[in-house]
Amino acid sequence: MEQMGGVTGIVASTIPVVVFVVSNVLFGLQVALIAAIAAGVLIAVYRIVRKQALQPAVSGLLGVGVAAFIAYRTGEARGFYLPGLLFSASLGLAFLVSLIVRWPLAGVIWHGINGDGQSWRQDPRLLRAYMWATALWTLVFVARVVVQGLLYNADEETWLGIARLAMGYPLVGVALLGTILAVRRARAGDPPQPA
Repeated sequence: MEQMGGVTGIVASTIPVVVFVVSNVLFGLQVALIAAIAAGVLIAVYRIVRKQALQPAVSGLLGVGVAAFIAYRTGEARGFYLPGLLFSASLGLAFLVSLIVRWPLAGVIWHGINGDGQSWRQDPRLLRAYMWATALWTLVFVARVVVQGLLYNADEETWLGIARLAMGYPLVGVALLGTILAVRRARAGDPPQPA
């Protein structure tokens, strides 16, 4: 949560997408592009004024900028969603490959963030838990690619925006909760550690 700027960072990162979807429906592509970038800039300024972590705002602004550039260059609103679709496809492939080679990315990332090293791979319960969690993350990314890819190909830009929002943080939350529960369950069987 800290890496994403907490709850406010998560909410702030969705605002430019919401602004784009609504503005595109009401006013068209050009206004939607300007409104989404303006929303990203305002969020960054707000975070600077409040002395909050700037990294989530900068990342969000960069993402909105790239998406807006692609939509502008293609002249199609659906281009705004192409970077997210490609990113989900890349992550889905990476998580799937990590399952196949038995280096589940959920565990690699979890222990990388916490600085615990990779010794968890020697514990069969933890390895199984992270395999399950990685499969869950893979499913999230594949679901995004399938649903949003179909909407992208059908040129259903409004539904694509709605799907992007609905399949964003809500699905990440489910996958994160599944990861936490799997790891806690695997660790519940650990023998007590000496004091």
